Parts: sequence; C-alpha cells; structure tokens
Amino acid sequence: MKNSVSSWDSKRPNDFTIKKISNMEDKKNQTDNSTSPDTYRHNTTPKVTGIGGIFFKCQDPNKMKEWYKTHLGIDAGQYGASFEWYQDAEGKKKGLTQWNLNSQTAKLYDPSTKDFMINYRVENLEALVEELKKENVTIVDKIETYDYGKFVHILDMEGNKIQLWEPKD
Repeated sequence: MKNSVSSWDSKRPNDFTIKKISNMEDKKNQTDNSTSPDTYRHNTTPKVTGIGGIFFKCQDPNKMKEWYKTHLGIDAGQYGASFEWYQDAEGKKKGLTQWNLNSQTAKLYDPSTKDFMINYRVENLEALVEELKKENVTIVDKIETYDYGKFVHILDMEGNKIQLWEPKD
C-alpha cells in the first residue's frame, strides 16, 4: 500500500524542525546564550530526519497482518508494508517508512525486552554514531551496509532498542 501526499502536505514545513527552532527561541532569554536559534539552524551535527519504520511483536504475525489488511487496508507482505512519501516540496524525492510485525520470539529486538522498535532515518550515520559514543549511548552493534542504506542499533536510556538508518535515496 502506498501513501500519497497531497500537494498541501508536501509543501508544509517539517514540524520537527519548527518545534526544535521554537524551543531554541524559548531558551534565548536564559543566561547561557551560547546556542542562538540562528546557530542551531546551521548546526551540522547529524540527527534524526524522520521515522524510517515501526516494528512490533505479536502472537501471530500472519493473523495480525490479515487483521490490519482487512480493517485498516495495510497490505503487508513478508517484509511488511512500505509507505512512500515525498521528502521535498517539489514532490521529486521520495522517502519510505516501513511497517512490520514480528513473532514474540523474534531476536531482532534483543537485547531490549520491549515489544517494539522504531527505525529513525538519519543523515551521516557514521558521524552520528561517533557523537553518540562520546555521549556514552549504548551502541548495540556495528554499522552494516546494504543496497538500501546503512544501519546500526542503539539503546535509549530506558533500554528501548532503536534502529538508525541512513537510506540510499
């Protein structure tokens, strides 16, 4: 199933960026003015650019996929469903968000004990991993490269496994 974007949505600014910049505006009256909103806009530190996928465990993935197909129209194959959208206002550069279900015994989520994992799209994965190491974030594995991008897994402060993906767009 493909998710198309209306022309209004494709021209709408990225809400994540707007919130981050407005948070900086709120902070400009603090005594530490080392990071102005203008500096933040030009920050080259790699960060998340969007959600690349949502994955969760269930008792019977095939029955659940059928339920989602019947009731919500999500037609998921072996590797789940892909939702396409546009990354630019001109509607020329497509993006992808993956959705998939896995069995309760799936090792994909280890070492987390949670039943879900979120994949975040990032730019410059190698630089981001270096920054995360400096910040003592748990890096679960090494960066792996595939035809469709680079991946690595980290744990957040509560032990949720997060997949970081630098897509080959």
